[in-house]
Amino acid sequence: MNGVLRPQDAEFIGAVPVLVIGAGACGLSAALSADDAGAEVLVLERDASAMGTTAMSTGLIPGAGSRFQRAAGIEDSPERFAADVLAKTGGQVDHALVAHLARVSAATVEWLADDCRVPLSLVDTFLYPGHSRMRMHGTPNRTGAELMGALQGEVERRGLDLLLEARATALFADSDGRVHGVRVQRPDGSHEDIGCNALVLACCGFAGSPELVQRYIPEIASGTFFGHPGNKGDAILWGSALGARLADMHAYQGHGGLAAGQGVPILWAHIVLGGIQVNTAGLRFANEARGYSEQAVDILAQPGHVAWSLFDERIHEAMREFDDYRDALEARCVVQADTLEALAERTGLPLEPLRETLDEVAAMTRGERTDPLGRDFTTGGTLSPPYRAVRVTGALFHTQGGLEVDEQARVLREDGTPFPNLFAGGGAARGISGPGASGYLAGNGLLTATALGRAAGRGAAGLG
Repeated sequence: MNGVLRPQDAEFIGAVPVLVIGAGACGLSAALSADDAGAEVLVLERDASAMGTTAMSTGLIPGAGSRFQRAAGIEDSPERFAADVLAKTGGQVDHALVAHLARVSAATVEWLADDCRVPLSLVDTFLYPGHSRMRMHGTPNRTGAELMGALQGEVERRGLDLLLEARATALFADSDGRVHGVRVQRPDGSHEDIGCNALVLACCGFAGSPELVQRYIPEIASGTFFGHPGNKGDAILWGSALGARLADMHAYQGHGGLAAGQGVPILWAHIVLGGIQVNTAGLRFANEARGYSEQAVDILAQPGHVAWSLFDERIHEAMREFDDYRDALEARCVVQADTLEALAERTGLPLEPLRETLDEVAAMTRGERTDPLGRDFTTGGTLSPPYRAVRVTGALFHTQGGLEVDEQARVLREDGTPFPNLFAGGGAARGISGPGASGYLAGNGLLTATALGRAAGRGAAGLG
């Protein structure tokens, strides 16, 4: 089997009760949860630092009914959250898993804040597309790097073992799928075999594998990959070799706001608060408010595979809360123009079509006409000078399909039964975004990373 070796071929140098592959949010959540349950744990990370895909995100996690919401006077419930996910995915998702993750979302956020000392607070400045309540929680500067720093700090405080520059290259497993350990490659090319009682696959998805992207999600293959380069689909390949069930392999998180040529994501708050996107002809081409994931493919279909995000000073000030946007300002991605004429000159957009577009949007904002593309503009403010603009392209952030798991994060075989001691979460597991890009709801990725990671750590510890 590809990537799976016989246990009798191993030369184990030692063994641990719980072994975790990947030190992103999922892997570190699993490690901390296993430690909570009293199990010894070892985390393997292929890089020289524990950052992963999480560090490239805004680090926001949805929690329905959290104490942070209650303190802000926001009424929410797992049922409402689950309904939002089902609406966004058109119901094409594992309903039981959605209900479960919605139920544990607030407890996961509070566990991270209280037990893992992650400094989380509620994002209450705007509502993300598809969410009916403000339920996103993030660190002070709203960055995934900050979230990872807090998780790694807690791992260090507890004295948990984290082995860096240790790339897992193969699993050792019986014919029935019981995992006995992994083979690890070190920087000098040498190999070590490490045994375990239970294994957690937290090594994300396959967005960094051009071959797998072309196989499963060819419509985004021309998009810029903005994710961790180690996302080569290892968990998918190992699971497939063991006979695991794969699900929603066409699902992914795209992003329609990556600054072209700069590699800096522009927060979708600029759309939520009333901004728009136009192509190089100065025309809107899609309903931007559906969500940033599905917008990526629409941008890639435009001339030059680019668009311009347009917003104003009011939106600019609101976004300064986020470190990612401050990074965009430092990188000089954001064009400023005091007049429409200056905006056209600085962006190269044709003035008259741009003027007509903004006039139409203003009329739709006032409720004088409806948007033929289906967007409701009456919830945002009217765009007015001075203007801001960013040239953006469509990007692939991470995949949402993967190994099918149950509520305990146990990996399932093709017949639906769980493997004896194999767990997965985050990008390695099937998410709750349905079968494509349009079902991705902001925070889905980090919810499955942290909630399933926590469940996997707890379950794996129980086998130790």
